[in-house]
Amino acid sequence: MSNEFILETRGLTKEFKGFVAVSKVDLKVKRGSIHALIGPNGAGKTTCFNLLTKFLIPTSGQILFDGTDITPEKPAVIARRGVIRSFQISAVFPHLSVLENVRVALQRKLGTSFHFWKSERSLHTLDAHAIELLRQVDLEGYADLPAVELSYGRKRALEIATTLAMDPKLMLLDEPTQGMGLEDVDRIRQLIKKVAASRTVLMVEHNMSVVASIADTITVLQRGATLAEGPYAEVSKNPLVIEAYMGSANTELKGAH
Repeated sequence: MSNEFILETRGLTKEFKGFVAVSKVDLKVKRGSIHALIGPNGAGKTTCFNLLTKFLIPTSGQILFDGTDITPEKPAVIARRGVIRSFQISAVFPHLSVLENVRVALQRKLGTSFHFWKSERSLHTLDAHAIELLRQVDLEGYADLPAVELSYGRKRALEIATTLAMDPKLMLLDEPTQGMGLEDVDRIRQLIKKVAASRTVLMVEHNMSVVASIADTITVLQRGATLAEGPYAEVSKNPLVIEAYMGSANTELKGAH
């Protein structure tokens, strides 16, 4: 595996009692890029993410991260390597403040999560780092607010901050703009672009305008197999992709230019 790719899968396959959810997927994610995984419903995108983070065990195939075969490893080991899936580890604690949420994530990284007997004052050393992470996601002004009071889009921004606190080398974003209004979508789009400047992002995303504007490479899955791969301009003109997206999503594909 060349140093160019941070993540590579070879023939990644997952079968459920005869049903093939992911079929021989060869994925190559370039270091420092934003790579989007798209496809119609039931294409196997979420299953693929679950395989990469080992929440599902592959039926066959290999997963390589940073040149190491991580196929046999457990989820916690993979997370420690720096493969962090947002909206999985980062469900927000609603009644803690925005700052405290990020501080909890920083504690996990330190491995002191269970030091309940320690004085809370010992956590204040993490505050400067937490504030810096909130600054990165434009939430510094909300530090003392209970997380439950944040708007939906800002909650997602907080989830990204808590993911960043885990110091990811590869950030997996699962439908980061799902259920958002236009203003929030734009905020999260800009945020992803910003955080991707110093790390690699692999995202599952339905919103074609987001994919078109920030993804360097797009992999299209259909029925668990790779249908097409390349930059958006190329993939969106591919007749097989257009056919796979017939109906409402096809108009999305055309409308995202």
